[in-house]
Amino acid sequence: MIIRKKTPKNSILCLIIVFFAIITQFTCTLTRTETRESGEINTGVSQTIPSGPAMVMGTDEGLFYIDTAGKSETLWTDGSVKKILNIPGEPETWVIMGSEGVLVSRDLRNWEKRNNGLPVKTIKVYENGTKSFLPMVQEIKDLEINPANPQIMVCATNNRAYLTRNQGRSWTDLGSLTYQTNGIKAVAVANLPDLTVFLSHSVYGIHYIRPNTAGSQWTELIDGIEKLESTNNPNEVSDIAVFNNPPEIYISQSFIRRIYKLDWNRKRFNRVWSDNSPFGMVDSLSPGNESLYFLHEGTAASINFSDYSMQKQPEIMNAVKRIPSIKPNCAVIEGDSQKIILSELWLLDEPRDLSKNIAANKEGLYLPVNHAMDSYSLRPYLETIERAGLNMIVIDMKDDYGRLRFTPNNPSISERGRVFRPLDIDEFLQNMKQRGIYTVARVVVFKDPVLAARDNNRYAVWDTRNGKPWVGYVDARRRKTSITAQERRNELNQFFPANDPEFEIVRSFYDERWVDPYSEVVWDYTAALSIELHERGFDEIQFDYIRFPTDGQNLGDARYRWQENGMDRESAILSFLRHVRSRIDAPISIDIYGANGWYRTGARTGQEVELLAPWVDVICPMYYPSHFEQYFLAQNPPELRPWRIYYHGTLRTDRIGRGQVIIRPYVQAFYLNVSYDRVHYNEDYVIREIQGVREAGSGGFTYWNNSGRYADIPSK
Repeated sequence: MIIRKKTPKNSILCLIIVFFAIITQFTCTLTRTETRESGEINTGVSQTIPSGPAMVMGTDEGLFYIDTAGKSETLWTDGSVKKILNIPGEPETWVIMGSEGVLVSRDLRNWEKRNNGLPVKTIKVYENGTKSFLPMVQEIKDLEINPANPQIMVCATNNRAYLTRNQGRSWTDLGSLTYQTNGIKAVAVANLPDLTVFLSHSVYGIHYIRPNTAGSQWTELIDGIEKLESTNNPNEVSDIAVFNNPPEIYISQSFIRRIYKLDWNRKRFNRVWSDNSPFGMVDSLSPGNESLYFLHEGTAASINFSDYSMQKQPEIMNAVKRIPSIKPNCAVIEGDSQKIILSELWLLDEPRDLSKNIAANKEGLYLPVNHAMDSYSLRPYLETIERAGLNMIVIDMKDDYGRLRFTPNNPSISERGRVFRPLDIDEFLQNMKQRGIYTVARVVVFKDPVLAARDNNRYAVWDTRNGKPWVGYVDARRRKTSITAQERRNELNQFFPANDPEFEIVRSFYDERWVDPYSEVVWDYTAALSIELHERGFDEIQFDYIRFPTDGQNLGDARYRWQENGMDRESAILSFLRHVRSRIDAPISIDIYGANGWYRTGARTGQEVELLAPWVDVICPMYYPSHFEQYFLAQNPPELRPWRIYYHGTLRTDRIGRGQVIIRPYVQAFYLNVSYDRVHYNEDYVIREIQGVREAGSGGFTYWNNSGRYADIPSK
């Protein structure tokens, strides 16, 4: 099992680099075992370092120079580096983008931060009853330079673009799209001839704005870009490259291998290359003298500007991989007469070896805890597991109503929660281990009416309008005669007069009570019960409802009283995961909405896969076909829709997470009374879902049926 620990161990890396310097005149052999998550490099497997082109490499540990003999020199180690840009001149100017924001240097050794005007995200750290705050520049998704004027650069966070006219000394906010949904992937800037900034959005495609024109707004530019089937939205654009004067602009797509060139006069993109793969990434466009270089899974390649013919570039692969002890995120590779600038180098990684993590390759089912209380009620599930060839059970230990379904040994857990019909987990876990079944404790985190009511509602999400704990609701106008006595007795409904005396307003409340995701007390409680569950024998801890509330026309009235200055939804979820990751020595899985796995966005929920992946072992998207729009991927033949959703969804989440986390989707094994299910739900529906997951190379799946009915799942 690999547990991710995010404390870089630069001292060990520096020792390795010194070793490189001593033996630079020789072809040398290193022995190493690489622990990617911590940056620690140990010895173990013999590797030879050949000669090759000079490179500047960015890694999670910093920036390094590699000369033609394989000698490595440390340039900067104060954070991670995700992208490197080079501006020719005397002297050259270098720009890096990473965990410390934007930095600029003239000599690759002395670096100046250029973050004035960029947003700051605050991470709350809670240790031993004391909280502190870690300010950091909000994650920058992309950074580009205007080739006509290198003083002008553009960058973007997940929802806003920023422009500088003085090489980063100050940044101006260009705003966000009107959709108010985060998901920016790439940016670029060019003189056309007016200054024009481009951005690509995961859902809404390419937009542009003219910052020098008063009142200019973001304008859609998607004509010619291939759309996601059955929708009006273009498939995600992964990168935008601008070069030459007058500028030429190319784009690539994230989930289908396509490259386009922009016809600016007609405001249309024309496809210039594709290998017609049904799925595949193209990213990291890098213009050279005669070719456009790019990456896709396992391959570096280029297309010639004259005829757009494609050639593989194995020398780039060899250059990037020639020093196995340094795992690059990005690189500038020196050629004879050009520099190739590449990022997203994880695309060149070998397929990950999931076998090292005990959470990998698990296929199982969700078991309602009430059905595990005795051998009689448990027997059908054990028979189903045997019949279907499964090896995992997920069971509630803290349920959707905040109830603890086990009896804690730690009294502080009982003080915060409420024990309700507890399972004898010691006996249950012993039974599962004897059968070789992997056990996952499901812990519902932020939907918790029990904790929300503790200490005079101290931890509850607050309603600013009514001055009490917030509860989501919807209002509907109905005839008075249609309201039954039973409905009037329902505590989840309220009734108000309407303008018309024959009608009244029915206010229906969601059966949900939420605790504040910014609260360190909530985090500590979750960590404490997770620690005990692992110590008692659960193999894995799974967090559900690790998000903000999303339902209710009164969402705008919700106030988060534990929110600190500089914190947003993503930083709340990140702070929580940092806290529990540092305390739980077990695989951690998280459940997310299916849409947050399909698109590069944490909209509404804070569940942004790119940010969450480094902190967990498993991500479990809920791609339930019944929960998407009923037309989504329902093209002919419509019965293949479950396969399409699970196959493409699993691949997309994996790529958004940069291949560093196990994707174990929840599979819909229940009927919902929606239009598609009414026609198509049957056992084949479920079979197609798991076929899609397996064909995508997933690390497993979990059948979900809230009532525990699993008659529809196939036998092995």
